[in-house]
Amino acid sequence: MPRIANLYFKTAIIFLILGISIGLHMSISGNHAATGAHAHANLLGWVTMAIFGVYHALNPQKAARRLATIQYAVYTFGVAVLIPSLYLMLSGNAAMEPVVAVSSLIAFAGVLLFAVIIFSSNEPVAAVASPAR
Repeated sequence: MPRIANLYFKTAIIFLILGISIGLHMSISGNHAATGAHAHANLLGWVTMAIFGVYHALNPQKAARRLATIQYAVYTFGVAVLIPSLYLMLSGNAAMEPVVAVSSLIAFAGVLLFAVIIFSSNEPVAAVASPAR
């Protein structure tokens, strides 16, 4: 399996654990204010990252490209900042709203980069040819 696919699966399971933990905390406390953070952790973290991982596992030529690693870093950073900042904002810390906004845009940039990967050709990136001597 390509390295990037494995990274996505490992990261996805971490977000699933986080999402379930948020859900359990809400259930135990009876305070469901952070439902949005719970949903984002599960959908953007667990589901979307697992789908990204499956795509890369099925497309190893694209997974080997540098863009796949950049896309992973951008998307993961965006989601990793979004979830806790959204949790804090929904729990009453209004000062987190700009962090939520910026991290949402970063995660969206990661999705756009994934779209570039999907719509790019399956051909390997051609090496720059050296002039004949």
